Amino acid sequence: MNKFIAGIDEAGRGPLIGPLVICVVAIPEGNEQELRVLGVKDSKLLTEKQREDILKELIKITHHELIMIQPSEIDDTLTSPNTNLNWLEADHAAALLNKLNVKLDDNISKCIVDCPSTNIKAYTNYLQKKVDNEDIKLIVEHKADFNHLIVGAASIIAKVTREKELEKIKKKLKIDFGSGYPSDPKTKEFVEKHHSDKEYSQLFRKTWETYKKIHNSTAQRGLGEF
Repeated sequence: MNKFIAGIDEAGRGPLIGPLVICVVAIPEGNEQELRVLGVKDSKLLTEKQREDILKELIKITHHELIMIQPSEIDDTLTSPNTNLNWLEADHAAALLNKLNVKLDDNISKCIVDCPSTNIKAYTNYLQKKVDNEDIKLIVEHKADFNHLIVGAASIIAKVTREKELEKIKKKLKIDFGSGYPSDPKTKEFVEKHHSDKEYSQLFRKTWETYKKIHNSTAQRGLGEF
């Protein structure tokens, strides 16, 4: 049976609105060139249409698992003394890798991971302890989505999944909050207007500095009225 090479990447680590998506994708060893033919690369280097077009073909030749981590879980992690965002990513990345490896009859031989931490060694050691099969070779790098096609594939799936989820939220709530990134004027305007509204509370990562500054500033102004 074929051995597989896997890649792990995320989308949506920085936004203050919406989920963080982590994806693991695998392809038979020796078939990575098929990814190049599809035009796979770091999702940030592709247009929205290019990502969506590639994804349609990508899911035909690969296997993948993903998870959407909601703002509430991110906030719980960042207010806990026992963990942080890097470990949260590692926990879910390992769980996804374990799940996909079982589906592929324990045939993933190597997994390349885009590292979110500045300390690659510590992140690698933590991740290794969470991976069930110690025979899977872990390669943990910065900019792995740029340097490895299989990680680029994971970045595309994660990015498109997050974008589609944001569109679903906007359509359901009949709102437009932009990209969800703090640097987006439309996002910032939305947060300033609706940060205290219960209807939209589940959208926000309340531990983000942008949110806290807006929320605290409003609260202080309110106290000044008394």
